[in-house]
Amino acid sequence: MKERANILLIYTGGTIGMVKDYETGALSAFDFTELQKNIPELFQLDCDITTVSFKNPIDSSNMNPTYWADIVGIIGENYADFDGFVVLHGSDTMSFTASALSFMLENLAKPVILTGSQLPIGDLRTDAKENLITAIQIASLTENGQPVIREVGLYFEYKLYRGNRTTKINAEHFQAFRSLNYPTLIESGVNLKINYPYLLSTKGEKGLHVRTEMDSRVGILKLFPGMAREFVEAVLNAKDLKVLILETYGAGNAFTDEWFIKILEDSILNGLHIVNVTQCVGGAVVMGQYQTSERLRQIQLINGKDLTTEAAVAKAMYLLGMQLPSSQFRAFFERPLRGEMQQN
Repeated sequence: MKERANILLIYTGGTIGMVKDYETGALSAFDFTELQKNIPELFQLDCDITTVSFKNPIDSSNMNPTYWADIVGIIGENYADFDGFVVLHGSDTMSFTASALSFMLENLAKPVILTGSQLPIGDLRTDAKENLITAIQIASLTENGQPVIREVGLYFEYKLYRGNRTTKINAEHFQAFRSLNYPTLIESGVNLKINYPYLLSTKGEKGLHVRTEMDSRVGILKLFPGMAREFVEAVLNAKDLKVLILETYGAGNAFTDEWFIKILEDSILNGLHIVNVTQCVGGAVVMGQYQTSERLRQIQLINGKDLTTEAAVAKAMYLLGMQLPSSQFRAFFERPLRGEMQQN
């Protein structure tokens, strides 16, 4: 007889954990100890669910590396006792958290599925129940006694994505997330359609290692026409800045004013790591494809390839936290560690 999966549900905060008082219209936190009582559909799932909640649930706008460490700490402490983990999280920074968790959970060999909702769980038209039920079902999936998903995923509106490939693209529609540079892992319809060729195949033979040292000395600079020299200098000269994520145009292009190139080059020579990612939601950086990116290639900007900005930030914090020698940072950044970027 097949054993029932044990799933740990971790509530950090966010819209999905709210219920509405229909007399006052006010939202209040949902009691997750009463989860199955309030959502009886969960009894139909072939798994046992245990819940744990942040002592003080937060709006995801307040998410930061300290809370990321709390989440991976909970997963690490309970890793041996559960078959899968579902993290309930506000949607605004969910892609940042999914990306961060993918790096912080080294040698992960079990599913960690993030989900949330656009409407509170008690709302009549809520998307919370479907997202929650299917996320738990996906976290319970096994074949030949092994979990189907062995990575950090993000489930929203009938699709499971690789977490570090996602970005939030809509604040109003139920389909809030997209993964334009990588296919969906699972599509939910009448049945769950698993896209096996795209799953991350981690054997986990080395055992889970939880890494909580994330160095937040990272910044983002998005290019725009008419950007002032004084502004660029102020950003690049920010105290203790170690990594700058430079959001360029198209396939990694930038304006070629000599002052701009020189400021970038001088900063790199002084030890700042500058990563070139495209500000487009899809596509990749190909430095040298156009003349407007050839100079960036010549001065040795790090190639972010098809990374999302969210994944680039999380990866930079993770690699800085590892305290790599500066000479090795580029090599580690430009190669995929958790399926977050293309191979070549």
